[in-house]
Amino acid sequence: QVQLVESGGGLVQAGGSLRLSCAASGFTFSRYSMGWFRQAPAKEREFVAVITSSGGVTLYGDSVKGRFTISRDNAQNTVYLQMNSLKPEDTAVYYCARRKYSGAYSAIRSQNEYDMWGQGTAVTVSS
Repeated sequence: QVQLVESGGGLVQAGGSLRLSCAASGFTFSRYSMGWFRQAPAKEREFVAVITSSGGVTLYGDSVKGRFTISRDNAQNTVYLQMNSLKPEDTAVYYCARRKYSGAYSAIRSQNEYDMWGQGTAVTVSS
């Protein structure tokens, strides 16, 4: 059974921090790039971050660069998103996703390049 399960969301004040976790199972985790996306109420899903299979390369959306850090622990089949200096506009449901194995690097920010998604974890940032 292929599954991604996010955790770590919650309510935090502006300027605070949260660390999201995504536990993967049912596939060879270390072979896949893993991404984080988010969707705010009444808005389209937005790319947040991605990390390559070995953890050697990371990319971030412009709105979170410098504040968020993606990492992974292949021994634990887990990908993380450390979120610092949170802003109210970061309020969203955050989703962990598996990148398609054969996808082109240039398309790595596109949500349609991901073939497996978690259920999401809600993050609310109060002002």
